[in-house]
Amino acid sequence: PPRSTLFPYTTLFRSNLFTDRDVKGGWIMSNKPVIVIGHRMGDGKRTAKGIEAAGGTAILIPGMLADMKLGDVMHENNADLGLSFCGSGGAGAVTAATKYGYKYKQYQRTPAAGAQCVKEGCQVIGFPFMDSEELGETIVKAWKDKYEK
Repeated sequence: PPRSTLFPYTTLFRSNLFTDRDVKGGWIMSNKPVIVIGHRMGDGKRTAKGIEAAGGTAILIPGMLADMKLGDVMHENNADLGLSFCGSGGAGAVTAATKYGYKYKQYQRTPAAGAQCVKEGCQVIGFPFMDSEELGETIVKAWKDKYEK
């Protein structure tokens, strides 16, 4: 068939949701979400620790203004989620959504609010400065609840 008819399928199988083949050769969903963290002040280590403890993979963007690089790093790594931390709780999330079309919510103030965003299918979530292991663990649990069967 023409190459263009394969586009939706090749894109689907490059996504993180389908990363391994089962014994019969079919694709199975990954149970390890890839989550990028962009923190305006170069922090995010506690959230990354919580993500890893809950069974996810954390990619922590180093340096100041890391939240503004969130969308690019998510795109480069084919990440499942992105967490943006800045004073207002939204600049990096809005930038990622504008550039790449990710579904987002900003101004989230609690781990529970972030989990609700995941349940609603958001790919990028904006928070104020609230770097905590609880947040990382809660986000991974919400992702697993939504996408694991």
